[in-house]
Amino acid sequence: MTGSTLISADNTWALMAITCGWVAFSIYAEQTWAWASKLSGAIIALIGALLLTNFNVIPTSAPWFDDIIWGYVVPLAIPLLLLQCDIRKIWKESGKLLFIFLIGSIGTTVSAVVAFNLLQNSVPDPAGVAAMMTGSYIGGGVNFATLSGSFAIPGETVAATTVADNLLMACYFFVLIAIPSISFFRKAYKHPHLDEVESVGVDEAAKTQAAAYWERKPISLRDIAVDFAISAIIVWISFSIAKILGTAIPTSNPFLKTVNALFSNKYLIMTTVAMLVATFGSKHVEKTAGAQEIGTYLIYLFLFVIGVPASIKQIIVNAPWLFVFCLIMVVGNMLFCFVFGKLFKFNLEEIILASNANIGGPTTAAAMAISKGWVKLVGPIMLVGTLGYVIGTYFGTFIGQLFGA
Repeated sequence: MTGSTLISADNTWALMAITCGWVAFSIYAEQTWAWASKLSGAIIALIGALLLTNFNVIPTSAPWFDDIIWGYVVPLAIPLLLLQCDIRKIWKESGKLLFIFLIGSIGTTVSAVVAFNLLQNSVPDPAGVAAMMTGSYIGGGVNFATLSGSFAIPGETVAATTVADNLLMACYFFVLIAIPSISFFRKAYKHPHLDEVESVGVDEAAKTQAAAYWERKPISLRDIAVDFAISAIIVWISFSIAKILGTAIPTSNPFLKTVNALFSNKYLIMTTVAMLVATFGSKHVEKTAGAQEIGTYLIYLFLFVIGVPASIKQIIVNAPWLFVFCLIMVVGNMLFCFVFGKLFKFNLEEIILASNANIGGPTTAAAMAISKGWVKLVGPIMLVGTLGYVIGTYFGTFIGQLFGA
């Protein structure tokens, strides 16, 4: 197919221009127009790649996609996004939210086991899908990228799963937004933050904090240099450790083979190293701006690229069962959050945001808190959701190894 496309696979500059150009449009659209904000920049990026591929404008495989984005961009993005994950700070400031978040993480993992056993003969690469979605539904898209690379899941499966996931996410967020207005939930759970917002009508303070939260941030040349240096060093050290452990640990029996696969997993090692740097080097890391923004932009490039190998025909064939697979996991997460949240007397707002942080990641949870005026929960849920970047990779790797991904 690559020989018949308008842009050839070896035209790296053209493919780079198209990728960066469409990602820029996706981000601009999400932050400018209401319809695009509801759709999300991630879906816009993916849709653009799908259309360009299926209309033979760009190839399904090229060095820019396979070697540069997968080989360098994704590994650089992950440490950048993990640099704010100071475990001590998360525990100190967000202990209560952390508890319900961890309950939701267990719900996601249990649901992955259920979905795998029910649908392993109906979806492609079921073990890989279970691993990816376990990570994704504990910490968000960062874990999805990490685990898809970690288990070398075929691009067609990654793209089809992403389409199914994005469709489900749209439905899921609408449900979460609607829950605070449903009388059953208002009667069953305490909702002090909702009461506070409604008691003053339009919360001008929330507006101000929301605007401040998403405004432009000062960033210097030094910040950019330090961010990239830290990320590159983490990747280099992590990949080196993984290679050494992979050589040192024998594979003479099934148990040792599993141990070897676990400790030679370069993405798992990279997550651990990045977390240690963020925790024990927090004083230095916090002085450097821009890591979150740069990391998120690089992930957007990845989001475009995962849509490239997708055949619309294959997605139509595969996505329906993949949708059901993801649906089982999302429903499982919500059941754990709401049932145990009720048992342990959590507020409705805390339960909603914890589930949101699991399924969509810290950014979507913080955005929802801001949009609802629950401004006191923005910082804590951002911190807790960031922890999902770390534990999601561990949980997803465990599920993948368990099912032989």
